[in-house]
Amino acid sequence: MQTLKTKNELEYIEVSNKLSSIKIALQGAHIFDFRVKGQEPLLFLSDTSHFKVGKAIRGGVPICWPWFGTHASDSSLPNHGFARTSLWTHVKTEEIDKSHTKIILELKSSEETLKLWPHNFELQLEILMSDRLELSLITNNTGSEPFVITQALHTYLLIEDITTVCIEGLDRTKYYDKLTDTYNNPQKGKLCFGSEIDRVYENVIKPLTVKDVEIQTIGSNTVVVWNPGMDFKNNFSDLSDYRTMLCIESANTLNDAVTVEAEGSYLLKSILSQNNKIND
Repeated sequence: MQTLKTKNELEYIEVSNKLSSIKIALQGAHIFDFRVKGQEPLLFLSDTSHFKVGKAIRGGVPICWPWFGTHASDSSLPNHGFARTSLWTHVKTEEIDKSHTKIILELKSSEETLKLWPHNFELQLEILMSDRLELSLITNNTGSEPFVITQALHTYLLIEDITTVCIEGLDRTKYYDKLTDTYNNPQKGKLCFGSEIDRVYENVIKPLTVKDVEIQTIGSNTVVVWNPGMDFKNNFSDLSDYRTMLCIESANTLNDAVTVEAEGSYLLKSILSQNNKIND
C-alpha cells in the first residue's frame, strides 16, 4: 500500500494485488480508480474533476450519506450528505491472499457532523478487491435513539458510448422519473439511452448487467440510473464527457429509506464484476 497526494493535495491510498489495483481518496473514502489487470478501468473519472478539499470527486464511487439528493427539510445542507466530502480514517489494509485484499475506512460523528445531522454514528466502508469489487457500507448507530437514513453507492461506470449500451434486468420494474416527476412508470424490456435520464427504480430483485459488467446489490431494493445527456456542460463544470459514463447506484431512497435502531447497524453492499475474468 502507498499513501500519495493528488496535484491539489488530496491524500489517497493506492493498493494492488495479483488481480487488480485501486485508488481511494481519504476525503469521502472515495474510490476513483479500480481496474482488473489486463482490462479497461471499471469506473469513469472525469478529466476535469476538481480533486479539491471540500469538493466531491466527479466519478468513481461517491458515498451519498446520511441523505441522498437534497436534504428533505433544509436545502441549504450539502447535497447528497456530508460523507462524500468528509475526511475518513484508513483503519487497515489486510492481504487475505495474493488475489484478495480487504481495505477498511471509517467516519465517526464529530462536533462538525452533529451541526449538520444531530446523531451519533460510526460509518465504515469495507472494500474487498480481487477480480471484482465488493463494497460494504455499514452504518452503526452509536446513539440512544433510532435515526433514518437515505444513502447510495453512487457508482459511475466507464462505458464505450451511452448511445450503444443498454441495462438488462429492469424489465417490468416500476420507477420514479425525476425529470417528469411521475411515478409507477413500468420499464419495458431493456433500458437503452438516447437523452438525459434520472430515474429511481424500485423493487429491483436481481442483478443488472451492462455489456460485460454485472451489478449486484444487497441491503437495497432501489437502483438509481443517471446520465445528464448532451447538455451536461450547462450544469456540471467538472464533468468532461457524458458519453462514456453511466451511473447505476445501489441506493436506499424514497420508499426504501432505512431506520437504524439505537445501537443497531445496517449494511448496504454492491458487488461489481466484469465478465472477462482472469483466473486466480
